[in-house]
Amino acid sequence: MKTVSIINTGVANIASIQSAFKKLGFDTKFVESTQDVLEAKAVVLPGVGAFEAGMSALNILGLSEPLKERIMVGKPTLAVCLGMQLLCESSEESPGIDGLGILKSQIKRFSPGIRTPHFGWNQVSGSAFFGSGYAYFANSFRLGEDPGDGWEVATCEHGEPFIAAIRKGTLVACQFHPEISGDFGFSILEKWLQGVTW
Repeated sequence: MKTVSIINTGVANIASIQSAFKKLGFDTKFVESTQDVLEAKAVVLPGVGAFEAGMSALNILGLSEPLKERIMVGKPTLAVCLGMQLLCESSEESPGIDGLGILKSQIKRFSPGIRTPHFGWNQVSGSAFFGSGYAYFANSFRLGEDPGDGWEVATCEHGEPFIAAIRKGTLVACQFHPEISGDFGFSILEKWLQGVTW
């Protein structure tokens, strides 16, 4: 069976991701080494919680550099929720903590007066890859601006517009949780999987 590899940072709801891929007919396994990250056909970087905790987990596991290398050479990678934020250079949530730096952007708080966390279903306005639909969010921080540089983006609004998802080649990142976003979320997972050379 085709297998999707998941990075277990310890700060993610792994069960829902495993369940989603199982429903799509794919097996899952946990990444256990640098070699796994570099050689896996498809890798998922999930995450829930604080930016510092997510980066600390990657660094302790020794997976930050191989993950960056994997992404830079264009191997299929999916980042979910905090995973998307970790792709950036930094976050206002954790000053002084370096992210992976794939995106030359900073994650910021929602503006004062906007209710946080942004929790529950909200509309995503998409692009050719993402389409449009309703997705499930749980975030207090966001990527506020289009990173440019050839990234395809989908947007959302919660008091102010922000980036809901991004894609470049076989790298897909969603601020929302596609694995629990019904048919809309599953359509994104399926499109990402179609880009994998099995």
